[in-house]
Amino acid sequence: MPFDSTDRAKTMIRILSQFLFLSILCSGFSGLALGEEMAVAAPVPVPTADKGDVAWMIMATVLVTLMVIPGLALFYGGMVRAKNMLSVLMQVFVIFSLMALLWALYGYSLAFTEGNAFIGGFSKAFLKGITPESMAATFSKGVYVPEYIYVVFQLTFAAITPALIVGAFAERMKFSAVLLFMLIWFTFSYLPMAHMVWYWAGPDAYTDARAAEAAAATAGFLFQKGALDFAGGTVVHINAGMAGLVACLLIGKRIGYGKEFIAPHSVTMTMIGASLLWVGWFGFNVGSNLEANGLSALVFVNTMLATAMATLAWTGAEWLVRGKPSMLGGASGAVAGLVAITPACGTAGPMGSIALGLIAGAACFWAVTRLKHLMGYDDSLDVFGVHGVGGIIGALGTAVFASPALGGTGVYDYVANAVAAYDMVAQLTSQAWGVGTAVVWSGIVSYVALRIVDMLVGVRVSEETERQGLDINEHGETAYHL
Repeated sequence: MPFDSTDRAKTMIRILSQFLFLSILCSGFSGLALGEEMAVAAPVPVPTADKGDVAWMIMATVLVTLMVIPGLALFYGGMVRAKNMLSVLMQVFVIFSLMALLWALYGYSLAFTEGNAFIGGFSKAFLKGITPESMAATFSKGVYVPEYIYVVFQLTFAAITPALIVGAFAERMKFSAVLLFMLIWFTFSYLPMAHMVWYWAGPDAYTDARAAEAAAATAGFLFQKGALDFAGGTVVHINAGMAGLVACLLIGKRIGYGKEFIAPHSVTMTMIGASLLWVGWFGFNVGSNLEANGLSALVFVNTMLATAMATLAWTGAEWLVRGKPSMLGGASGAVAGLVAITPACGTAGPMGSIALGLIAGAACFWAVTRLKHLMGYDDSLDVFGVHGVGGIIGALGTAVFASPALGGTGVYDYVANAVAAYDMVAQLTSQAWGVGTAVVWSGIVSYVALRIVDMLVGVRVSEETERQGLDINEHGETAYHL
């Protein structure tokens, strides 16, 4: 049969249409493959911080600064004699300034970079490599804050902890010796403790069991042990409390202690200082969550309730034992409650916080009125009795009141992304590791540091200086002109 032009045209059209269809189909497949390739090659989104979290962390950092200057300075200053008021203010003020600089130079790097289980490295010394775009992990996956605000927030913790020790040897230690001791103690006690308790890779590293095991191996020693310390029961309070105990034992009692009447010169100042500590402590505890969320609200409630209960517990105990409740006792009770709730504030429930405040208020009252006299040491402003004892109670109490059965939050499992089954005995063991390490570590470092300082510059002022007062002899000025 002849193949005419019409059939030839139809055949050509059919071939062209088939070719066009195949071309479209092939381009579709190649486009899909290209899209998959592009999806794989796309850069990982850069983590960004929520402005609300950033604003809160700035505010929290300001509040912790307020705790130290003027809060702690006035709290301590009011409890010493008028002739030593400025010496205490000066010590707290200058210690804060010194620690701030040391933190930026090498402290942050040693505490919060990967090194070994006991101390970090120098990779971020002088804040090297940190920029406005650098991010620090929080306790929620995918949530970050600017690293600079994390640096300065932790700076305030590093500054208040050495300043707390001042109260133990108030009215009798040389200013030069104070600064040299703090330099050594900060470097060899505070920084290792901060690293051991708080350094970890962050929640995003815990993607599966194998990754979690690898991440945990890079964490601090006590973090690996499972010790919980939300805002510094071991790192800050037990650490400082033990340093204070060692210092007052080595330096000796004040002239006239136990023989002469040594009374606070201004309980009014102490009350103002305690109030500033209470207010500032919300930055201390709530800020340690690093976010503004529901857990932050729980921490706020816990801090408020534990402090209120401890105030009442100390006041009530003093009323029963001594017949009269004092303002000094009420202020001291508040601080004892703040100390005790610090490690537990993110894991206890509100009723657990009240119970912890009750225990701390009564126990710390006993420590400063009975234990101190039984052991025969002169802890001028009860640093060990409040911060040491209160910190131990809070650290061990965390294991009890974190239990979900008692209203606590339990311990979060970042691999399962859920709260893990809670074992109170196992957690208490972990907490005991934290307490024991803080007691031994700080005790040894404090002893060695004081011996070194005594050899270099001498620790204690002369008897004449102590009798006349440190203000005029150490600083050439007086707090009051009568």
